[in-house]
Amino acid sequence: MSWNAIVKGISVGASVGAACFMLINTRDRKKRSLKRKAGKMLKAAGDALSDMTDALK
Repeated sequence: MSWNAIVKGISVGASVGAACFMLINTRDRKKRSLKRKAGKMLKAAGDALSDMTDALK
């Protein structure tokens, strides 16, 4: 396995797990805003992952 694959797996797993945890443990009123925030968080994690892979090259 390469470092890129390890970093990618850890970051994607952590961000998806955090997003699912937030969505499951909230009230219905707050789910819309949390879905929006989770989407932004996943995008930020993707950008961070992209930066990490560029730095490791």
